[in-house]
Parts: sequence; structure tokens; C-alpha cells
Amino acid sequence: MPLLPGFKNLVKLSVFVATSLVAAVVYAAPYLPKSDAQVLEKLPFKPNDPIAREMSQLRAALQRDPRDLDVAVRLAQRYYGLVAEEGDPRYLGYAQAALGPWWDMPEPPIPVQILRASLAQFRHDFAGSLSDLGKVLQRDPRQGQARALRATINIVQARYADGRADCEALHGVTSEVIAIGCESMVDGLTGKASAAYDRLNTAFLAHPEASPDEKLWVLLRLAEISQRLGRMEVAEAHFKQALSLGITDTFLLAAYADFLLLQNRPAEVENMLKDKIRSDTLLLRLVLAERILKLPGAATSEATLAARYSAAQLRGDTVHQQEEAQFELKVRQNPKNALALAQENWKVQLEPRDARIYLEAALALKDSVAAQPVLRWLDESHIEDRVLTALALQLKAVKA
Repeated sequence: MPLLPGFKNLVKLSVFVATSLVAAVVYAAPYLPKSDAQVLEKLPFKPNDPIAREMSQLRAALQRDPRDLDVAVRLAQRYYGLVAEEGDPRYLGYAQAALGPWWDMPEPPIPVQILRASLAQFRHDFAGSLSDLGKVLQRDPRQGQARALRATINIVQARYADGRADCEALHGVTSEVIAIGCESMVDGLTGKASAAYDRLNTAFLAHPEASPDEKLWVLLRLAEISQRLGRMEVAEAHFKQALSLGITDTFLLAAYADFLLLQNRPAEVENMLKDKIRSDTLLLRLVLAERILKLPGAATSEATLAARYSAAQLRGDTVHQQEEAQFELKVRQNPKNALALAQENWKVQLEPRDARIYLEAALALKDSVAAQPVLRWLDESHIEDRVLTALALQLKAVKA
């Protein structure tokens, strides 16, 4: 679930959501070091990186005054942004710790409440996130960051009318290209994909002044719509445009890797992701590519990812069920487990990639009855997706 850039400017998170930017670590409660000298984490920066210097300065300032709201919010935003870049959720705990003095308030300052909502949605506590966002918008109906995040959650959970209402409210609050992009997300999932693509592409070309983050987000939407329509050359052009922006983004890499795997181009996936194994999201794609290529290190990568998923299960972490379902089906060859995971994931996330693994697992089991929730969604949403349509036709041909 990629967040709208109006929100990314605040936290720079691509929510695949919350879609599984999860590494094999515990991120439940903020960790308190035993001494000021204890090293918590070596951040992924070069020594002269300006962001590293800024974060060091912010941490020092917050240590001097833990109740400095401006410093705390800026530091939390920086930590949260690292999740998009590294796919490592440990930074979420650091973000929450920075906001500690305000975290449990029923009505904290708006920037804190938005960040609290964003962490909740990452953990798939969509009800908690929507509650916070609703309270923020009651206080400030023109709060674009809260509006954008709520639109995204509504779209992910297939409440398309609610999502569109929030998208429409973004006009005059965010940039026009983002407001149009938000509406295009809804239209692209509800039977108006070609028109959505044309409208968004026209808006994109008309706004060369858009920020790099905004351009990245729009290019990804254009690539996704094109791919669902079967326009693979157009989709790839948009993916490459997005990559050329030079923005480190886990969702972009994962989405492009999925595209390449669908095109039977695993060598390109392996080359792109071989050094990016901190993120479970990217490690899964690497595992799939290595398995196809029958590389010597494939077994080690698979064991690493399996251990991470096992650790997540022990924690009760359900964030990456959709991707674990892919692992069970395509790596472990266990469609029964894959279907169970996909079914649980479908209770909270109803996006095309969630539908795909659900249908693939059901088809592997020749269980058209189990696939009914997704088949109903396909019919009711009128989504245009060539891959999903093909899977649905195969399932409908299976005798119950």
C-alpha cells in the first residue's frame, strides 16, 4: 500500500503497506538503552551523509530535552522514513520512543497523532489508525497528511467510495497531481483503468515542477495501471523512469522485481536485489529469483527468510502474511498453508497482489469454493487485471 506523497513528505514511507516492509526483528515496544554509551544501531549512512549528521544532532537535542516536540517529531519522521529505504522496522520502535512523552495521550499534538496512526497502519491496526486519523480531521479538516493516509487505507480495504471522498477532499490541500493521482488509484481499481491512466499521465506531464517523491509515486501508479492492463512495455518505461530518480525505495524495488518475475526475467531481479537482504520484502523476491536460476546460495537465502517468518509467527506478527503465502506456495510448495495465510491476509488487505496469491493458492488446491471472496471482489469492483482475470477463469472452470 504505497502512501500518497502528501504523507511521504512527512515520513517518506512506501507502505507496501504496510505491506510487509518487515525484517526478522521484534518491533513491539520502544527499547530503552542501559546507558548513554550503548550503541543501538549503526545507521545505513556514509560518514559524511547530511542525513546522518542531522539525525545525530536531533538525537543529541532530544537527549537534552525529551519534551522538545519539534525535535521529537523531526527525529521520528527520519526514523520512519528509513523503513521505506531499508525495509527494516526497528526504526519504528525508535520513532515511537522519540514520541514517548505524547504517545499515550488521547489527543496528542496533530503531528504525533498522525505518526501514531501511521505506525498503527504499518502493524495492520487499521481500526486504530483510522480512529486517530478521524480525530485529526475533526480538529483540522484540511490536514492533507491525515487525509492522504486515510484515503490509502480505505482503498486498500476496498472501501472505494470512502477512499474517493478523501481523494476529492485533497484538491486545494495537496498538489493537483497528487489529488488526481489519488482519484486515479480508485478509478484504476474500479473499471476505469484506461481513463485513470490517461488522466494521471496528462496531469503528470503538465506538472514538471512536482517534487521527486511526487514523481516517484505517480510513476509507480502509472506503471501499476499499465501492468494490470497488459501494457508491459509502457509499464516498464514508467518503472525505469521511477528508478532513474535515484530515490531509495523498497516498494519501488519490490514492485519492479514482481514485474520482472512475471516477465520471466529472474537474472535481473537477482542482480538488482542481491545486496538488499535487510528487507524481508526484497529478500522474498531474491529467493524467488535465485530458486528459478538454481543458484548455489538459494538454499541459504530460503533458510534465512524461513527463519524470519518463523520469528514473526512467534511474535504474533501478521504484517507480511501475503508475502509469506507466496513463500509457502512458490518455495515450500505448500498450497494449503499458502491459502490459509492468504485468507487471513484478505481480511485486512484487498489489493491486486493480495488477490493474486489467494487465487494462485486456491487454484493449486483446485478449490474454487475457497476463492469465492476474491472472485466476488473481482466482480463487484470491476477491476481490470489480466493476470487476475486469467486466474479467475481457471478457477471458475474447476468443479466445486
